[in-house]
Amino acid sequence: MFVDSHCHLDKLTDDAVELAQKIDFAATRGVEHMLCVAINVKDYPQMLSRVEHFTNVSVSCGVHPCYDEDMTDYDTLLEYGSSDKVVAIGETGLDYYHSQETIGVQKQSFIDHINVAAELDKPLIIHTRNAREDTINILKEHGKANTIGVLHCFTESLEMAEQALELGFYISISGIVTFKTATELQAVAKAIPLDRLLIETDSPWLAPVPYRGKPNQPGYVVEVGEFIAELRGISTAELAKATTENFYRLFKHVKRA
Repeated sequence: MFVDSHCHLDKLTDDAVELAQKIDFAATRGVEHMLCVAINVKDYPQMLSRVEHFTNVSVSCGVHPCYDEDMTDYDTLLEYGSSDKVVAIGETGLDYYHSQETIGVQKQSFIDHINVAAELDKPLIIHTRNAREDTINILKEHGKANTIGVLHCFTESLEMAEQALELGFYISISGIVTFKTATELQAVAKAIPLDRLLIETDSPWLAPVPYRGKPNQPGYVVEVGEFIAELRGISTAELAKATTENFYRLFKHVKRA
């Protein structure tokens, strides 16, 4: 069985019936659970209302670093994050590729997320792009004894992955790994210890081969798992079992069916 450790179900479709069909499709492919990740607090209540009735879906709460106009205050994030429905804080982090002008705001928001996650004893979901040094340095400086989480949709260097692993973090690989040009990421996917590896779709974006260019969905996490298993020279079943167990170990607040 597989888990899609990072998806945006509320962005797949506005149609409730179609959304249910896509979640059912994932289940028919052996995807037993999906983590629907928030990108801002403003839209979190609507996201929750669309997915909370699915027993095989959990949610996070946080503010993506590119949504600086939607940055929220610490107390609001703490309030939403305190809900039993929220199993992780994020996604948060730093993105210097899309936004250089908001670096100061991004850093403070990232620190706030780290502190909220520690206070609630929930893992972090981290987005990082073109901000390798600052991401690691902030985690080192502001992380607490219980600060753990995942660097999601990882596309950075093996060196950065190893630094994150030393801090107790997991690394999640998306469908980008199936792209022909993703040779550096493929090397990372082979090198990550199996007990610290997660897989994801980040749907509706970044569909893996052979669906590249089409809207992504949680059912396609199977192709991500199959590709990484072949890279590592192990069976798909072994890869699926390991990444699924890793997910439930990290996201300990998820209720496993």
